[in-house]
Amino acid sequence: MIYYTSDLHFGHANIIRFCNRPFADVKEMDDALIAAWNARVTNSDKVYIVGDLMFRAEQPPETYLDKLKGKKYLIIGNHDKSWMNKVKLDKYFESVERIMVFANGRNKVTLCHYPMMCFEGAYLIYGHIHNNKTDNYWPLLRTMDNALNAGVEVNNYQPVTFDELIANNMVFRNG
Repeated sequence: MIYYTSDLHFGHANIIRFCNRPFADVKEMDDALIAAWNARVTNSDKVYIVGDLMFRAEQPPETYLDKLKGKKYLIIGNHDKSWMNKVKLDKYFESVERIMVFANGRNKVTLCHYPMMCFEGAYLIYGHIHNNKTDNYWPLLRTMDNALNAGVEVNNYQPVTFDELIANNMVFRNG
């Protein structure tokens, strides 16, 4: 199975308030995100993390990475640089890229942390904006049915399949 996720922000206490996440504190958030991940993902599954896996975490990166099941592919986000040099990346990730294009079995997709107007393939899977619909890019991005937000706030705080990503984004765009 292939899953997608973005902007988990493990260890980032302020993200709870910034994105109105339903957690009392960072420990509750981290524990819930790890539990939701591992409830779906097996060690033989692929998980594409479309950036910002952790940020400002007091715990070392291994604290999170050792607990997450699956074969992980990291698309670098703007907050990943701060922890990436503290861990042996090839121990935890199948690949680490700034942008990735691949066929997911049905469609050619581009994975990039940032939303893009032009991309290769039928779909763009992005992160970065979380659940923000107030910035000036939203009216245009909202019209792009083939641009899918992998952010955890849009996807029930868990990695999701491609079909779930499409369904959750329809709700996000129209809700």
